[in-house]
Amino acid sequence: MITGKNYIGNNLIGVGDKFHRTINAKLNIENPSNFIEATSKELNQAISLADKAFKIYKNIAGKERASFLNSISDEIMALGNELIEMFTLESGLPEARAIGEISRTVSQLQAFAKMIETEDWKKNIIEMGIHDRKPFPKPDLRKTYIPIGPVVVFAASNFPLAFSTAGGDTASALASGCPVIVKSHSMHSGTGELVASAIIKSVKKIGMPNGVFSNINGRGMSVGQALVKHPKIKAVGFTGSLSGGKALYNIGSQREEPIPVFAEMGSVNPVVISSKSIVSRCEEIANNISESIMLGTGQFCTNPGLLIVIDNEKTISFIKSLADKMIKKGSQCMLHPNIKKNYLTNSEIISNQEGVTIRGKIKGKFDANFVSSQLNTVSGKDFLSNSILHKEVFGPFSLVVKCKDEAELIKVINSLEGQLTGTLFAEKEELKGLEEIIEVFKCKVGRIIFNGVPTGVEVSEAMTHGGPYPASSDSRFTSVGLDAIKRWVRPFTYQDWPTDFLPSGLRL
Repeated sequence: MITGKNYIGNNLIGVGDKFHRTINAKLNIENPSNFIEATSKELNQAISLADKAFKIYKNIAGKERASFLNSISDEIMALGNELIEMFTLESGLPEARAIGEISRTVSQLQAFAKMIETEDWKKNIIEMGIHDRKPFPKPDLRKTYIPIGPVVVFAASNFPLAFSTAGGDTASALASGCPVIVKSHSMHSGTGELVASAIIKSVKKIGMPNGVFSNINGRGMSVGQALVKHPKIKAVGFTGSLSGGKALYNIGSQREEPIPVFAEMGSVNPVVISSKSIVSRCEEIANNISESIMLGTGQFCTNPGLLIVIDNEKTISFIKSLADKMIKKGSQCMLHPNIKKNYLTNSEIISNQEGVTIRGKIKGKFDANFVSSQLNTVSGKDFLSNSILHKEVFGPFSLVVKCKDEAELIKVINSLEGQLTGTLFAEKEELKGLEEIIEVFKCKVGRIIFNGVPTGVEVSEAMTHGGPYPASSDSRFTSVGLDAIKRWVRPFTYQDWPTDFLPSGLRL
């Protein structure tokens, strides 16, 4: 049952006079539940509880924290159809997507649980002292990693489960030993409350300290900003827009005690398609890219929003084939009226730029939050002279940049800001001749893909989901995969400590 209240630690509280409702995306009508915005007093209570919980939780053994994460995954699964129905109601996404996200969310929790059962992930270093070394003794040094403190996680609009209440940021922070306060997303607050209830059940069941998790409602920016400004908050995880991530990053860096804000802020995910591969695999590549552009109505941070080709006769056939395949998919539902509005506005801005041509778009008006996909083209020269064309359009949109030669193609890649991914479609025998393109890509992206699509981010130790700014606020870290835990810990060294007083992982 949805209450619309905030989880302040283990307790449901909602005394404020501000509230919002979520939207039935397919019908474009409000859902009935009122979600009460947390008051300043409630925020302070949640943060105070998190601070107290940290003193206990940071010292709880990895095996116990693993049991906690596994319990959360069990409780999420136990929500069953109630969670699926709420997910589809608030997002407009199909049931299959809900089931897929539940699976991903649970798998992430279980993967982190398995990882923290031992100390191996910390890569502890033990350097024995040499007290008779000349001319100076060598101290006994033992380095480990310790959690940094209470973390605020901002739920993402486009992944109501896998990047939200119990998503990768929350799972990795809890795994590290940090309490989490989630700022629930106003577009899927019901989904968020259900998942939060599963986490709180696990807190009580496993006996974790009250305050290790809280779930906060709030529609505007004020609640989130207040959380980031609070001196007892030690880090932030964010997935969303450049404007939102940059605003939070600035708040975090301008505090009296600056804190890290790990923001993943989107990308146009450039795709380079070699002329040889277009000749040999035109239809195959067009099909793969069209599926990727249209997946989830294009509402992925890894959506291939920029296709870079060398202009020739075969390229014309490829563009036509791609446009036809996108149009055949028909209209699709977006997550929210505001996202639809932004999509229409931003795609129109791009379409109205000099030299841009619309190659594929369904004509007519659409009901509720449904939209047409869109494929535009522009020359390499016009793209290089207009930075507006470099911006992300969040949705089923892609821009084909037609370059006159490889030199111009390399200039186009060089002109881009930092990206999450870069993709190269080419024949294997071409790769030696494309080394300059590959090297330029490596300077611009966090993940480079060969003959594949950027959508689909595997949760594993080898994954990098981040990239040079503004794709993410710190390109040294990933927000997906097991290495995501490294954002919430800091190195810590014991010098010349008696063995009996060292953590077990630092004893011989």
